[in-house]
Amino acid sequence: MDAIKATAESWLTDFFDEATKAEVQNLIDTNTEELKERFYKNLEFGTGGMRGVMGVGTNRINKYTLGKNTQGLSNYLKKAYPNGQVRVVIAYDCRHNSDTLSRTVAEIFSANGIQVFLFSELRTTPELSFAVRHLDCHAGIVLTASHNPPEYNGYKVYWSDGGQIVPPQDAEIIAEINSISFEDIQFNAKQELIQPINTEVDEAFFEAAVSNGNFNAAGKEDFKIVFTSLHGTSITAIPEVLKRAGYKNVTIIEEQARPDGSFPTVKSPNPEEPEALALAIAKAEEIGADMVVGTDPDSDRLGIAVRNLEGNIELLNGNQTMVMMTRFLLDKHKSKGFRGNEFIATTIVSTPMMEQMAKAYGVEFKTALTGFKWIGKMIKDFPDSKFIGGGEESFGYMVGDFVRDKDAVTSTLLACEIAADAKAKGSSFYQELMDCYVKYGFYKEHLVSITKKGISGAEEIKQMLKEFKENPVESVQGSKVVWVEDYNTATAKNVQTGEEKSMDLPKSNVLIYETEDGTRIAARPSGTEPKVKFYISTNAKLKNVADFKSVNSQLNTKIEGIKAELNL
Repeated sequence: MDAIKATAESWLTDFFDEATKAEVQNLIDTNTEELKERFYKNLEFGTGGMRGVMGVGTNRINKYTLGKNTQGLSNYLKKAYPNGQVRVVIAYDCRHNSDTLSRTVAEIFSANGIQVFLFSELRTTPELSFAVRHLDCHAGIVLTASHNPPEYNGYKVYWSDGGQIVPPQDAEIIAEINSISFEDIQFNAKQELIQPINTEVDEAFFEAAVSNGNFNAAGKEDFKIVFTSLHGTSITAIPEVLKRAGYKNVTIIEEQARPDGSFPTVKSPNPEEPEALALAIAKAEEIGADMVVGTDPDSDRLGIAVRNLEGNIELLNGNQTMVMMTRFLLDKHKSKGFRGNEFIATTIVSTPMMEQMAKAYGVEFKTALTGFKWIGKMIKDFPDSKFIGGGEESFGYMVGDFVRDKDAVTSTLLACEIAADAKAKGSSFYQELMDCYVKYGFYKEHLVSITKKGISGAEEIKQMLKEFKENPVESVQGSKVVWVEDYNTATAKNVQTGEEKSMDLPKSNVLIYETEDGTRIAARPSGTEPKVKFYISTNAKLKNVADFKSVNSQLNTKIEGIKAELNL
């Protein structure tokens, strides 16, 4: 506790503003536990950048923690690009304080002689990724905490290719940040280096999204869409993109259309949660809409709901949406003729169905660690290959490579194209998904997410993963484990034969068991939240769509049995 108190007292110097010093002193005097939470560590970069609760302290998002990151990044950029003017672009979402924090970040960059393009109003994360290359910048920043609760904010860093930072830049930037103190932050802005961006990038981004996501589907005139931005940034882009692509029957949920970091109409602005789309689904039932689309606050992830075989609106999961988008894109590329260098991609905890589709179409399949930055990195690492599309189970998808991060704007348009085209042919989005299950195997996934907050929570998560590894699973629902993939050591071991093989992926705190019947159980801590996640994947053959209900019920029973076996 003495070290924590000493760290807190270092925030009482004249470098820090009066309001900050007063709050720190009050914590020292009155609230030992809160003081510990705020100062026991520094916020760190995870799979999606840095996220945290806003407030005073080294373990909080504030102008000093973001300032130190920005100062370290400024130092790194100037070393990486010693000749010529360094340029960065900054965007921000609907979060509380995002506008003022983005301005502070811009001012620090400018104080370091770096030219800044700053969006004058909130914009989507995919537009920021696009803007990095469009404006020929060396880096990009977006202030966002994705779908986290209202008290959170965050900071994601993008490199010159438009993708999030990856090795070796991430470790080098972190080392630069750790080498400086708060007192090294340069707050004295050079306003002449800060250039506001209004609509000029919007126009280019909208045009690119329509170009990549519009396939001139039939039936747009009769296709009804209900859209909700869940109080986030997508209201600035998706309605316009749908309009330009020819969709006229778009109903916007007005109660959720105004950007608001308090997210007053939902428990969580997370399109993975059925509750978040409740208003939109109710409206869809009322007006007889074909599809519901909802996006998270920074518009990189989307949830869609479509009419199932009984005609009821059903929320699909990220794996189902990813499979449908990829199959559609593969069909379109196949119709033009494959060149032999195409590939699709997903992550190690997403559905194995993606690999089965790749085999069926004869294209290359690549897997990455969890976190979309690794899919973006593939495009940079394989410049002679053609990226068709790819995604991850957590409701993110990327269409082509004009954006180098998950992109709910273009993906929304693509989902509408698939559904409108299917409806015009007498089918439906859901029916087409059933057809995929028959062709490639019925894969069903389930996610168990356990949240553990605070210092003790971090230790609990660490212990859970340690026990999962040290007490290995030997069988799952009667099916013996064959392979154990330990991404901490980058090795896979066949526990039945003793065979070992190395995995060509960066090391990561992930452990995966695979059984004889293809069941997969993965465990990993979240890189941006105080959570540990368990991913369950089961599968069965589906001879025809008529058997869907019974086979689906069998897989549901199996998943519940797995959860009981593993005490999840």
